[in-house]
Amino acid sequence: MARDLPHLPVTRRKILQFKFLIPFVLVLSVSVIAVTQYFQSISYLLRPLWDTPPKPFTRIPHYYAPNISMAQLCQLHGWDILPAPRRVFDAVLFSNELDILEIRYHELLPHVDRFVILEANSTFTGIPKSLSFYENFSRFGFAGSKIVYDMLSIGELDTGSRRQPFHVEAYHRRSLNMLIRRSGIAAGDILIMADADEIPTPETVQLLKWCDGIPPVMHLGMKNYMYSFEFPVDDNSWRATAHVYNEHTSYRHSRQSNFILADAGWHCSFCFREIKEFVFKMKAYSHADRVKQKSFLNPDRIQKIICNGDDLFDMLPEEYTFADLFKKMGPIPKSGSAVHLPSHLIKNADKFRFLLPG
Repeated sequence: MARDLPHLPVTRRKILQFKFLIPFVLVLSVSVIAVTQYFQSISYLLRPLWDTPPKPFTRIPHYYAPNISMAQLCQLHGWDILPAPRRVFDAVLFSNELDILEIRYHELLPHVDRFVILEANSTFTGIPKSLSFYENFSRFGFAGSKIVYDMLSIGELDTGSRRQPFHVEAYHRRSLNMLIRRSGIAAGDILIMADADEIPTPETVQLLKWCDGIPPVMHLGMKNYMYSFEFPVDDNSWRATAHVYNEHTSYRHSRQSNFILADAGWHCSFCFREIKEFVFKMKAYSHADRVKQKSFLNPDRIQKIICNGDDLFDMLPEEYTFADLFKKMGPIPKSGSAVHLPSHLIKNADKFRFLLPG
């Protein structure tokens, strides 16, 4: 005859259920904390699963060799040569990149008609800053007759405002638009839009000046470097643009065309002389939210990272495929080459040794 199994007391059953619940709650809590703290890293790691790459550019091959006429160079690109060169205007927003700007202006001086430059008394994140270009204008006296300069005054910003910080950056760019229009530019001139550390090569500017038939808006593909020219990252810098100016041309630093000219310059990001300049930019630019901890700004940490080629913000690469993601994980491999770099950099190697391999 079957016998009924004895029932556990209600209190004991509740205790057993609670014991099983404790590990679940702990695992859930740890998971929530981990996802909250490392959300950005997890997001970047899984980006190939949730994001799609932008439409690829139509890449224009770039031809150049010494002692070849401009007529032949234009012809190699499928363009004609103009009877007279266009004027070229170079427009940048300036923060604190004095060394890179000096290299830029020396490199482009023989080829550019006007250097249009705007700086503000505040960063995109609302940090007050000195007018470092204005205060060091004598350093750029060699280009003084070509410089069109203005200062943008920014009042104290509400940290909770939607203006922070990309909206403030957009305001800077709109103000630069107005300065460009006051610079004497006319329809048919070339306008280069770039950050100060995105430097077109002289060969690129010569094509823009002399060749007829270039796209009215064209991105300038540049070699990416980080911290110095000792750390080449890739050839995928694309935000700099060249425009055949018209009344509708507007200063932007985003995608504006499907055309990109290959190997058109150098983009040296976070290429500074002193550690304090790294700290300033980390706090000042639009991605300042990447400074997750105060320790990120520790000078010893920054020195070690830039010497090893690691990431200042301890982030994974922003890539759309797992192959590219894994290829770029870890320190940037060092290069021993200082070939085909800006000529002013090489001519003044002692002054700019911090930017060179070795």
